[in-house]
Amino acid sequence: MLWIFWLVFAYFLGSIPFGLFIGKICCNLDIRTEGSKSTGATNVARLCGFKYGVAALALDLGKGFIPVLMAYQYSHNWIFISLVAAAAVLGHVFSIFLDMKGGKAVATTIGVFLALAPVATIYSVIFLLAVIALSGFVSMGSLTFAISLPFFTLITGCVGMVPLACGMTVLLFWTHRDNIKRLATGEEHSWKKKK
Repeated sequence: MLWIFWLVFAYFLGSIPFGLFIGKICCNLDIRTEGSKSTGATNVARLCGFKYGVAALALDLGKGFIPVLMAYQYSHNWIFISLVAAAAVLGHVFSIFLDMKGGKAVATTIGVFLALAPVATIYSVIFLLAVIALSGFVSMGSLTFAISLPFFTLITGCVGMVPLACGMTVLLFWTHRDNIKRLATGEEHSWKKKK
């Protein structure tokens, strides 16, 4: 019964659209209708400014990190922890506050794995940042993160988290399906260029 409480809590926290709130409160914008129409930190940064994007990023990281860290204090069962982590990420993607729509879940996934496999996450984020810096495409960096996360989770010894990491890889590729199409056709917007 307590497992259900933790799953509901993680999903509810993951569902909170911090990027949308920041856009409306700080910039008087509904970011769902501007830019990439995403509620994520990248769109917030583009529309409202870098500092607001950082704030959205930190909050989206937190809603992955906090429920998983709290749940880990309750139980070290890897199945339970993986379910709580998945609930937080799925809350971000399918938010009850956004008619079951949401963001692409990169930041929330990073938050989840910072709590579970911090070394693997840091390595994966380094790859993410390097690819963004070299290519100019945030989406390409995000996809690189998705691919590298299971690998680094495995080689750093967090074997119990590998199935979750693989699941997140599939989910992140699905949430980035439109970006993948634009990358393939050369229509994806670069961070280095203005729209």
